[in-house]
Amino acid sequence: MTGTLKDVEFVMSTVTQCILDNEKYFGDLDAVVGDGDFGYSLARGFEIVLEDWDNIDRSDPGTFLIKIAGAVSARIGGTSGPIWGTAMLRAGTQLRGKDEFDHEDVVRALRASVEGIKARGKAELGEKTLMDSLVPAIDTLEAESAAEKPPAEVVRAMATTAREAAENTKTMQARRGRASYTGERSIGSVDAGAMAIAVLLEKLADVWPTD
Repeated sequence: MTGTLKDVEFVMSTVTQCILDNEKYFGDLDAVVGDGDFGYSLARGFEIVLEDWDNIDRSDPGTFLIKIAGAVSARIGGTSGPIWGTAMLRAGTQLRGKDEFDHEDVVRALRASVEGIKARGKAELGEKTLMDSLVPAIDTLEAESAAEKPPAEVVRAMATTAREAAENTKTMQARRGRASYTGERSIGSVDAGAMAIAVLLEKLADVWPTD
């Protein structure tokens, strides 16, 4: 199964709209132990993507992602801009120059995103960040794709994994970001970033073509 620019456009269009639709929800999650600006910041970055959608460079899938990364990084405040922007930049760099790509390319691109997040956010697994749902979801993508499952099934499996992993962040103590200032009080609530990954993947699973 190969992917093209149209597939990346579909994913990013869905992600963008989902982020805008969940601005309040993501903010409410963040307000439990953080400063509550996660939903607002993310939405401000991606509304620019929506507004400039038709003008984004579509030379190839990677270039498209890189341009989105630049727009998001420039607009989002706080720590979210550099982290989400770096993630998309690293993924785009892996796909740049490829008119078509396969699941191995996608896994490679997402693993590069994780390394970018580690570099910018100094985060590791188990520190109650978006990494704690993103990495398990990528592991599921790699395993399910290697088993030659249909793309729609793969995305649904990723969403299921991400939701379970995000819920599991309730047991963790925040070690990064503003939530880390609350110490043990951060235990008992989910990480907003981890849950955002789950929500985005669930939306993608809901709309992914089955044919």
